[in-house]
Amino acid sequence: MKELTIFTSESVTAGHPDKLSDQVSDAIVDHFLARDPLSTVDAECAVASGILFISAQYASTANLDLVAIARNVIASAGYPKSVFDANNCTVMTSIKDQSAMRPRIDLEELGEKGLDKVTVRHQVTLFGYACSQTEALMPLPIWLAHRLSERMGSAEVLEKIPYLLPDGKSQVAVGYREGKVKGVRGINLVASQSDSSAADLDQLRQDLLKHVVKPVLKQENLKIDEKLVFVNPNGQLIGGGPALHAGLTGRKTGMDTYGGYCRQNGTALSGKDPLRIDRVGAYIARYAARSVVAAGLAQECELQLSYSPGSPAPVNLEVRTFGTGEIPEQEIVSRLRDVFDFRLGAIARDLRLRQLPAEGRERGFYRQLASYGHMGRVDLDAPWEQSDKAKLLK
Repeated sequence: MKELTIFTSESVTAGHPDKLSDQVSDAIVDHFLARDPLSTVDAECAVASGILFISAQYASTANLDLVAIARNVIASAGYPKSVFDANNCTVMTSIKDQSAMRPRIDLEELGEKGLDKVTVRHQVTLFGYACSQTEALMPLPIWLAHRLSERMGSAEVLEKIPYLLPDGKSQVAVGYREGKVKGVRGINLVASQSDSSAADLDQLRQDLLKHVVKPVLKQENLKIDEKLVFVNPNGQLIGGGPALHAGLTGRKTGMDTYGGYCRQNGTALSGKDPLRIDRVGAYIARYAARSVVAAGLAQECELQLSYSPGSPAPVNLEVRTFGTGEIPEQEIVSRLRDVFDFRLGAIARDLRLRQLPAEGRERGFYRQLASYGHMGRVDLDAPWEQSDKAKLLK
């Protein structure tokens, strides 16, 4: 019998300071694109006790109150004023309008040959991944960690457990043998609460088991020995949120992608418009890897794309199937090149990445990606989560 191996991934709630920062950055991207799809924008945010910092560089015809956008995002997290008062906190900004410097690029007007003129500005190597462990073709550890954090931070649970604050973490350990899932081997939850007298650790554990762990495991058709569920092993966490620890855009790249289960670039995804290859290249890499698995060409696929400044397309494309491929890896690469257009302009155009924020989504599009992962987002109908290319790869 092969030895059992354990892999763990973690996630955090939308109220975690790092995720608040990501949401502010992506809310700014959403607002610019919804009003002017040709906008380019780079936005970053940092949040700490009583302080919010915004840095943004943009070129757009839209006029926005970025401070108001940021305050609204932070306020929506639901922290009491004693933890973080979004309406009265200090806001510092560094905002630069670069409209005179950056050209406006209409991808629809360029045509196929014209897309070769849309070149990347940054050198980057990106990875996309997919596997057959879940219906969403995501690794089970990060998928389950996201579901637990999402449940813990939901309005339903915060209503049922009123002493909870929106700041929380989850960690999931999954057992594997010969690459096959052999069950959940551990769950660790960290939850913040309003005050120490609201509930002791035993009460917190029972509440989270009842309202978070059991509903998620039931939905995913999984089981675990309750002895392997740990809650706040370091003791009570009082306050939480920006009052306890600072947040920064792009700090959670592992949980934004695949939970560390495969290689990753480490570049922040949030706060960048659709002509930033270090964002959209990760999406097309996921789209391609997902299509390989959906087509049955492999049970596991990791795609590598390398871009150099001044080039419209990747200078290199590699595929690894870890011994699960039905055809040679080079044949998969050849088919991917035939089916997918990996040029920067084509990615933004074909996936309609500039139009998505304006399509009647109350909470925007990119802002919703900023919590609970950019990959596997079948709940948002993310275009890179489709299987329409699978039949073309067969």
